[in-house]
Parts: sequence; C-alpha cells; structure tokens
Amino acid sequence: MTIDAHFHSWQIARGDYGWLTPALAPLYRDVHVADWQALSQPLGVTGGVLVQAAPTEAETRFLLAQAQTQASVLGVVGWVDLLAPDAPDRIAALARQPKLKGLRPMLQDIADPDWILQDALAPALQAMVAHGLVFDALIKPQHLPRILTLAARYPDLTLVIDHAAKPDIASKQWQPWADQLARVALETRAVCKLSGLLTEAGPHPAPHAARRWSEHVLASFGADRVMWGSDWPVLELASTYEAWWQEAHRLSEPLSAAERRALFGATTRRTYRL
Repeated sequence: MTIDAHFHSWQIARGDYGWLTPALAPLYRDVHVADWQALSQPLGVTGGVLVQAAPTEAETRFLLAQAQTQASVLGVVGWVDLLAPDAPDRIAALARQPKLKGLRPMLQDIADPDWILQDALAPALQAMVAHGLVFDALIKPQHLPRILTLAARYPDLTLVIDHAAKPDIASKQWQPWADQLARVALETRAVCKLSGLLTEAGPHPAPHAARRWSEHVLASFGADRVMWGSDWPVLELASTYEAWWQEAHRLSEPLSAAERRALFGATTRRTYRL
C-alpha cells in the first residue's frame, strides 16, 4: 500500500491562510481531497496524511471533517495554540477524533528560532505525548540544533522532520544542513519526510535537481525512518505530482523491496499509527 505522507486541502474563503495570497498564483485556488485523489490514485497511491496549512483550530476541524468522509485520508496533522493556558484540554479534545494523528506548529514562520524551547510549552508537549500525537516539525535548517534539544527534553515525543528541514537547494546549500540533519538522525528517534525538496530547488527545476539532498536523507535516516510525501499542491510551484513520484521511485531503485515498502508506506503507517 503506497501512502502519501503529506498533502494539503484548503478553501480560500475560510480566510485563515495568511501565507496564501494571489501572488502564489498556482496555489491560490480551492484544493479538494478529490483533486489529490485524481492525481495520486492512478499512480497506485491509496491513502494519505492530510496536513494543516493554517494556524487555527478551525482549520483542523475542517480537515478532520474531510477525513471522516474520505476513506483515503488515513490521518490528519492539525494545529493547536500550544501556548494557550488550556492547551492540554484542547489537545485532549481533538485527540478524541481517531484520525487526528499529529500537530504542527508552523515554526518556519516564527521569527525566534528558539520559540519551541520555551518552558511555557511543556504542558502542551507533555499532553501530545500522553495522547500519542506526532510532532510535525515544519522547520528550516537553523532549527535543526533546536530539534536536538527538543528531542532530548521529550524523549517520548515522536518527531517528524517535514521536507528534510527545507535546505535551500536553489542556492546549493549543503552545509551546515547536511551535518546537522545527519546528527538529528544519529542522536534522535526522529523520522524525516522525503517531500518538498523539489520546491526548494526553485521554479521549474529538473526532476533530478534534488537528488543529492534526497540521497543524503536516505543515507542518514535509512528507509525505515523516511516517508515519501508529495507536499501537493505546494509541489506545483516546482513540478507535478507524477514527476516527483517518478523521481522518488528512481531514487529508490538501489533499495531492497522491504526498504521500498518502508519508504512508500510502512514508515508512515507505523509513525502515525494509521
């Protein structure tokens, strides 16, 4: 079973996507689960994880409502105000929805890279552990040392690095990203998403433009700790669903059959308890 570990759905009229403006013309439209299915199912992708795109609990409920009616949505990664005084109660309430599998603060959009390390977040993070929720880390390379600290403080918190921490591939950024990502792989139990990398390679990149970075992700974490995701429709800023799917399969050619099963579904199923 092939699983897409990371895709989105949104309705612009909902009004809480602050980043989504007409300047992002390819993305500035309503995106439905059915649109994702039309692209993914012909390639053999039979399920996916629907990930938040707005920092509101209202959007999380919107995503969960879709998951309840769409069997191909295997899980949802939502959002909660982790600094709210009643954050543990809010997390507990959302966790009663069986398809809520994780939460994702949009760390890349927060000016202070140390934000995630403040003591005030402890009750919320402990509540995530208590309810078995995954922490999706939407980060940039400068956050990787903070993820090491976070993992040491909360060893029972399942961490997922979204988009391999978004190295600036268009500018050929390699260090310190490469060493820091490898250190996260070595010193933590974190899992990494093989997603979003073509987008970091700039507009209209060659299909292999992210190959070196993708290979480093697999070499650092191993296929049993890497999950393939499309990051669709954000992917459309750079490429198509099918092109990224094909590139990921070319990348996986040296892997064993068991490793390919892990990369394209088993790791996602295990990590999110699908």
